Amino acid sequence: MPIETFLLALTTFFATIGPADLVLVYAALTQKNSRAERRVMALRGVLIASAILLFFAVFGDAMLKLFGITLPALRIAGGVLLLLISIDMVFARHSGGTGTTPEEENEAKTRVDISVFPVATPLIAGPGAISAVILLTTGTGGLNLAWVSVVVALVLILALCYGAMLLAIPIQRLLGITGLAVVSRVVGVLLAALAVQFLIDGIEASGLVPHLSTVAAEAGSAAH
Repeated sequence: MPIETFLLALTTFFATIGPADLVLVYAALTQKNSRAERRVMALRGVLIASAILLFFAVFGDAMLKLFGITLPALRIAGGVLLLLISIDMVFARHSGGTGTTPEEENEAKTRVDISVFPVATPLIAGPGAISAVILLTTGTGGLNLAWVSVVVALVLILALCYGAMLLAIPIQRLLGITGLAVVSRVVGVLLAALAVQFLIDGIEASGLVPHLSTVAAEAGSAAH
C-alpha cells in the first residue's frame, strides 16, 4: 500500500468529513435521544454516507469523462474548494462545506430520525468530502493499489466518525468547544497546504504555466 497516498487521503478525509464538527452537531441534535437510538442513527448515517462516497470513488472517473471534465480542471477546482474549507476551519467559521448551515440545523431539530439528513449528508458525505473522494481516486489512475489505499483511508475515517458519534456527548464534555476547535484549526492548516498543492499540480498538469511563460517571453521580445 503506497504509504504517502494513504496518509494524504487520511489527512484530507479527516479534514473534509470533519469528525470534530460532527461530534458537536450530533451531540446537540441527539441529547434527548436514548443511547440505543443514537447508536442506530449513527450506524445508519455512516452506512448511507459510505454508499454515497464509495459510489463516487468507483464511478468518479467515469462521471468526469461523461461531462468532459479533465483531471487538471478537477484538481484546480478541488484545490479551491478545499482551500475555502481549510480557511473556515482555521478561523472556526461554519459553512456548508463540511457541515450543516444554520437553516439545515434548525430543520434537523424537528426531525425524529436524523440519520439521512443531516448525518449522512451533508455532515459526512458533504460537498468537500465528495470532491476529495473524486479528486484522490481519479488521481491514482484506476483500480490499483493506490486506489485501494485511498478507499482504506476513507473507510477508517468513516469508522472514526461512527465511533465519535457513539461517544459524542462524553467527547464534547471532555474536550469542550475550545478543545474541538483547536483540533479543527490544526487540521485546517494541514488541509490548506494540501489544497495549495492540488492547485499547483492542477495548473502544472494543465500546461497553463508554460503557456504563460511563452506569452511573457514573447511580450518581452516585442518590447525590445
